[in-house]
Amino acid sequence: MRTTLPGLLDDAVTRSPAAEVAFPGERATWTAVRAAARAQAAGLHARGVRRGDRVLFVLPGGLDAVVGLVAATMLGAVPAPVNPRGTPDETAWLRADAGPAVVVASPELLALAGPDAVTPAELAGDPADAPAVDVAPDDPMILLYTSGTTSRPRGCVHTHAAYAALGANLVERLRLTPEDRFWTPLPLHHCGGIDLLLGSLAAACTLVHVGTFTADVAWRQLVDERASVAFPAFDTIWLPVLDHPEFDPAAVPALRTVINVGPAARMAAMQARLPTAVQVSCLGGTEAAGFCCVGSVDDPPEARAGTSGVPLTGMEATVRDPETGRECGPDEVGEFLHRGVSRMAYYHGDPETAAARIDAEGWFHTGDLVRRDAAGRFTFVSRLKDMLKVGGENVAAAEVEGRLAEHPAVGVVAVVGAPDARLGEVAAAFVERAPAWRGADREALARELVAHCLETLATFKAPRWVEFVDTWPMSGTKIQKGALRERIAADLAARGVTEAPRLSRREHATG
Repeated sequence: MRTTLPGLLDDAVTRSPAAEVAFPGERATWTAVRAAARAQAAGLHARGVRRGDRVLFVLPGGLDAVVGLVAATMLGAVPAPVNPRGTPDETAWLRADAGPAVVVASPELLALAGPDAVTPAELAGDPADAPAVDVAPDDPMILLYTSGTTSRPRGCVHTHAAYAALGANLVERLRLTPEDRFWTPLPLHHCGGIDLLLGSLAAACTLVHVGTFTADVAWRQLVDERASVAFPAFDTIWLPVLDHPEFDPAAVPALRTVINVGPAARMAAMQARLPTAVQVSCLGGTEAAGFCCVGSVDDPPEARAGTSGVPLTGMEATVRDPETGRECGPDEVGEFLHRGVSRMAYYHGDPETAAARIDAEGWFHTGDLVRRDAAGRFTFVSRLKDMLKVGGENVAAAEVEGRLAEHPAVGVVAVVGAPDARLGEVAAAFVERAPAWRGADREALARELVAHCLETLATFKAPRWVEFVDTWPMSGTKIQKGALRERIAADLAARGVTEAPRLSRREHATG
């Protein structure tokens, strides 16, 4: 198998001439993508782009995004795709950090990208003018920025070899073939979108992409494009699809595998709503080229719902006590560390952070808390920074979210710390209600959700505040918990509330 992005594209063209990339309203075979990329590579070269240069892309999801990524790598340059929904300040910061030789933006995003940005149409040159560059597997392939939910984004640089290995691993773990139609809504500035691009090329199969996500477009595409493997990843994406008024498992008979993440109860509930497809989970992050672990379709249902499986080929993972560095035993909670073929090469322009997070043995310290079962399967527990300290007791936000997710009224949920004069902080739950519960009385439902938590959780873990929301502050595909913490703190301060109500199991008993 080839180990560079241009090489994988060449292989896909040879193996599957009819395979394509399909967006709503536009599509192209891999052969046509390669021709368009060569033309754009000629245009980039004419504007001075050379091996090792960065090219910043500010593009919505579509063919231009795929062609641009490939075109830059054909020159040995490093594409740096950024979120087209970013603010001017955010985009300016990313541009300054990347230091690109050229900025490429769609016409409607030129003002966001900067006055000297060029459109893809302006770059279309003669493919014959694109120089032949011997791109090596160890050359940088892409600069991907983390979501920046808690700090400024960091630029993760991955090599061609790292992402080629990731693509091959997806083919192996998901049993992809050239006949597959691999579906995703994850944007092409996100590691998830890049993962499926490389996985589709490694399999020489068709990539089906939603472009800009809406539940209606996503559902129609799943049906009309006969998707066989789907990677929605997040319940903020998949639940609206399952809630679509036309949703019917019989309408997607080809769909055999779905990859999602979430608490075990939420995973089991989503599996039950689409019993005709096997759902597995995954664990990783931008620094792991998206995936370190992926579940197996052969695992029993409880393992598929409650774990993210074992590491992919060529990847290693372990669990260490974050304070002592001691390796944790089965089912002990500790920090998730990984190393191997798909670990990032370095942080762009930030060697200090890279040195702090990659130790002398090559282990990347993720800041995620996980547990590993006796079979070697990993389960996400929480972020180290997503632990609340309630009256001196540690509370994992993910544990509270998992309990709330078991209630039928709860669609999407996020738990954060709210300031409290007595306990330091307490849990506050932000809840997007499931469609059937959107007319329910808010105060009564809030009390019911607290009671639901108290059935299985200690009182110090249960949320003291429940806020209902219809929209979420998002950073890429992730909920911005920092914004939610600021919101609850400001709301309490505006109301003059300094201490949360005390909880009593007797008062909150449901009968």
